[in-house]
Amino acid sequence: MAWMYILKCSDDSYYVGSARNIKHRLWQHQNGLGAEYTKHRRPVELVYAVECENVGQAFWLEKRVQNWSRKKREALIRGDFEALPGLAKKDFKRG
Repeated sequence: MAWMYILKCSDDSYYVGSARNIKHRLWQHQNGLGAEYTKHRRPVELVYAVECENVGQAFWLEKRVQNWSRKKREALIRGDFEALPGLAKKDFKRG
Protein backbone atom coordinates (compact mmCIF):
# COMPACT_ATOMS: atom_id res chain seq x y z
CA MET A 1 0.00 0.00 0.00
CA ALA A 2 1.18 3.51 -0.85
CA TRP A 3 -0.27 6.99 -1.10
CA MET A 4 -0.10 10.09 -3.26
CA TYR A 5 -1.02 13.16 -1.25
CA ILE A 6 -1.36 16.92 -1.43
CA LEU A 7 -0.57 19.23 1.47
CA LYS A 8 -1.67 22.84 1.78
CA CYS A 9 1.15 24.83 3.32
CA SER A 10 0.93 27.84 5.62
CA ASP A 11 1.84 30.16 2.71
CA ASP A 12 -1.19 28.83 0.75
CA SER A 13 1.00 26.81 -1.64
CA TYR A 14 0.58 23.11 -2.34
CA TYR A 15 3.06 20.28 -1.90
CA VAL A 16 2.55 16.98 -3.73
CA GLY A 17 4.22 13.85 -2.40
CA SER A 18 4.00 10.09 -2.08
CA ALA A 19 4.62 7.73 0.81
CA ARG A 20 4.13 4.19 2.06
CA ASN A 21 2.96 5.31 5.51
CA ILE A 22 0.96 8.50 5.12
CA LYS A 23 0.43 9.07 8.85
CA HIS A 24 4.15 8.90 9.55
CA ARG A 25 4.98 11.07 6.54
CA LEU A 26 2.48 13.74 7.63
CA TRP A 27 4.05 13.67 11.10
CA GLN A 28 7.45 14.20 9.48
CA HIS A 29 6.18 17.18 7.49
CA GLN A 30 4.54 18.74 10.57
CA ASN A 31 7.76 18.39 12.56
CA GLY A 32 10.13 19.81 9.95
CA LEU A 33 11.54 16.39 9.03
CA GLY A 34 9.75 16.02 5.72
CA ALA A 35 10.73 17.76 2.51
CA GLU A 36 12.83 20.91 2.51
CA TYR A 37 9.90 22.69 0.85
CA THR A 38 7.46 22.03 3.69
CA LYS A 39 10.06 22.54 6.41
CA HIS A 40 9.74 26.32 6.05
CA ARG A 41 6.00 26.38 5.34
CA ARG A 42 4.55 24.78 8.45
CA PRO A 43 2.03 23.97 9.60
CA VAL A 44 0.76 21.92 6.70
CA GLU A 45 -2.69 20.45 6.18
CA LEU A 46 -3.47 17.21 4.35
CA VAL A 47 -6.07 18.22 1.75
CA TYR A 48 -6.03 15.20 -0.56
CA ALA A 49 -4.85 11.61 -0.46
CA VAL A 50 -5.40 8.64 -2.72
CA GLU A 51 -4.35 5.09 -2.00
CA CYS A 52 -2.33 3.39 -4.72
CA GLU A 53 -1.57 -0.26 -5.40
CA ASN A 54 2.18 0.16 -4.93
CA VAL A 55 4.96 2.70 -4.44
CA GLY A 56 5.68 2.90 -8.17
CA GLN A 57 2.11 3.90 -8.94
CA ALA A 58 2.07 6.48 -6.13
CA PHE A 59 5.36 7.99 -7.33
CA TRP A 60 4.10 8.10 -10.94
CA LEU A 61 0.93 9.89 -9.84
CA GLU A 62 2.95 12.29 -7.65
CA LYS A 63 5.10 13.32 -10.61
CA ARG A 64 2.05 13.73 -12.82
CA VAL A 65 0.18 15.97 -10.36
CA GLN A 66 3.32 18.01 -9.61
CA ASN A 67 3.17 19.28 -13.19
CA TRP A 68 -0.43 20.40 -12.90
CA SER A 69 -1.53 24.00 -12.50
CA ARG A 70 -2.88 25.26 -9.20
CA LYS A 71 -6.42 25.34 -10.65
CA LYS A 72 -6.18 21.73 -11.77
CA ARG A 73 -4.83 20.62 -8.37
CA GLU A 74 -7.68 22.45 -6.65
CA ALA A 75 -10.24 20.72 -8.89
CA LEU A 76 -8.73 17.37 -7.85
CA ILE A 77 -8.87 18.38 -4.17
CA ARG A 78 -12.55 19.39 -4.57
CA GLY A 79 -13.29 16.10 -6.31
CA ASP A 80 -14.36 17.96 -9.47
CA PHE A 81 -13.09 15.26 -11.81
CA GLU A 82 -15.17 16.53 -14.74
CA ALA A 83 -13.20 19.80 -14.73
CA LEU A 84 -9.78 18.12 -14.97
CA PRO A 85 -9.65 17.58 -18.75
CA GLY A 86 -10.61 21.20 -19.45
CA LEU A 87 -7.95 22.48 -17.11
CA ALA A 88 -5.32 20.53 -19.02
CA LYS A 89 -5.92 22.51 -22.20
CA LYS A 90 -3.91 25.62 -22.87
CA ASP A 91 -5.74 28.75 -23.89
CA PHE A 92 -3.63 30.67 -26.39
CA LYS A 93 -6.18 33.46 -26.80
CA ARG A 94 -5.04 36.74 -25.39
CA GLY A 95 -7.68 39.18 -24.41
